[in-house]
Amino acid sequence: MSNDRWTKKLKKKMEQSVGRRNFLKALTGVTAAACGTTVVAKAVEKVIQPENSTEVPFSFEKFFQKHYQEMSPEDKKRVFQRIEEDTLTSRGVKVNIKDPLPIEGVKFAFALSLSKCNGNRMCVEACVKENNQSHDPEIQYIKVIEMDAGSFNLEKGDMYYEGESVPKPGKFYLPVQCHQCDNPPCTKVCPVEATWKEKDGIVVIDYDWCIGCRFCMAACPYEARRFNFTEPKLPKENINPNQGYLSNRIRPKGVVEKCTFCLHRTREGLNPACLEACPTGARKFGNILDPNSEVSQILKTKRVYILKEDLGTVPSFFYYFD
Repeated sequence: MSNDRWTKKLKKKMEQSVGRRNFLKALTGVTAAACGTTVVAKAVEKVIQPENSTEVPFSFEKFFQKHYQEMSPEDKKRVFQRIEEDTLTSRGVKVNIKDPLPIEGVKFAFALSLSKCNGNRMCVEACVKENNQSHDPEIQYIKVIEMDAGSFNLEKGDMYYEGESVPKPGKFYLPVQCHQCDNPPCTKVCPVEATWKEKDGIVVIDYDWCIGCRFCMAACPYEARRFNFTEPKLPKENINPNQGYLSNRIRPKGVVEKCTFCLHRTREGLNPACLEACPTGARKFGNILDPNSEVSQILKTKRVYILKEDLGTVPSFFYYFD
């Protein structure tokens, strides 16, 4: 391919509605084609958005956006304003993007009573609603596994159990979500440093930097990460307008997402949505560095279990029996 044709092809791709990560793929494709790899150039056609896509058009500002950890307060303000404007344009909803920072001297942890959890899945429903998770295809950060009493075999557990009458005789229920590990394997494999652990123990993702390689998904032993294979569908009336940049803002197609302990809530003194929705009081949340917190007291006085403890992930999510 001649330089002139390559330049025209690149210009054409830039003028079309492609996201940041898809533009990178397009750029790779046309560059390879310019070097003589004509087969790769055909892959460029796959990154063009459908005409009915709600994703906002490509922009240089978005493409060259700094990594979250490199942004100044002024940079963040400008980016948050752009996201709010983009959401209003693409979704017709006015949202407020905020960026609550970790609280000094706080490390969040969850403790969940296996004696009280009855598998009603209200935590799942609340999480989906609070965190603007896609309805089609369905994305859920929390999976609840039904297992036989006296057994702790995850492979034989059923996360697709049916029936509204719970708990079922001879069964117990194990909710699993991101464990916010102190030694998270997911962050170590990310090739672009799009995911990292914050000071308060929460593992976060910069959705604008995630390239969708899914290495982190393969590394997570709790299967806690989800990938947007297609553009998320979320009814306008179901969108939660109170959004955090590193938590529940609406994610684009082609990125990985997960539970963040509702950091847009918890860093402002509120409880996670799943805890507030739990009708049995099975979920406890708080600052593990505070010896008087309910979570700390549970770890001191209860029989506590760590899921897949032998892997050395050092999670901040604990299970216990009353």
